[in-house]
Amino acid sequence: MNKKARTLLNRNLHRDISYFYVGLIIAFSVSGIALNHRTNFDPQEYTVKTETFQIEIPSDDTQITDEFLKEVAKEISEEEYRSNRKSGNTIRLYFEDAFASLDSKTGKGEIEYVQTIPLLGQMTILHKTTNKWWIWFSDIFGVAMLTIAITGMFIAKGKNSFKKRGWWLATLGLIFPFIFLFLIR
Repeated sequence: MNKKARTLLNRNLHRDISYFYVGLIIAFSVSGIALNHRTNFDPQEYTVKTETFQIEIPSDDTQITDEFLKEVAKEISEEEYRSNRKSGNTIRLYFEDAFASLDSKTGKGEIEYVQTIPLLGQMTILHKTTNKWWIWFSDIFGVAMLTIAITGMFIAKGKNSFKKRGWWLATLGLIFPFIFLFLIR
């Protein structure tokens, strides 16, 4: 394949793959920015209302079983109960559209009813899902991003080519992640 044909192939691959993935690139970019700030706000959902509750806790900690927590879940909410997680004296109960925190010593708790943030909430799910088909699609997307990056290096010619100018910009772009990984943390 001659140089002109390779340049045309690079340009066409770069353009067509970019067009195909433009929606996913935008979704991953927007939701990625939002997830970077998840210590300040939850990009996936917001609280609609909060209620406090008090339940009777068994004196013997061994009686706080999954079955006991299922019964507690029925008492405190009509939402569909999903699961629980225990950490120290705190028990988290997870519902379809709510979650509750319960102190296993006092029986005091709080339940928060939440709703998904339209569009942004769905986009953040793309980053966290473990659906096997989505993982395969995401892996293909990763290969496509590599293809876009590599073909993009060989599109420009002359003084703006990768060989003349692009290599040092690419090097700078590689240095920043390493600074954050090894020096700043």
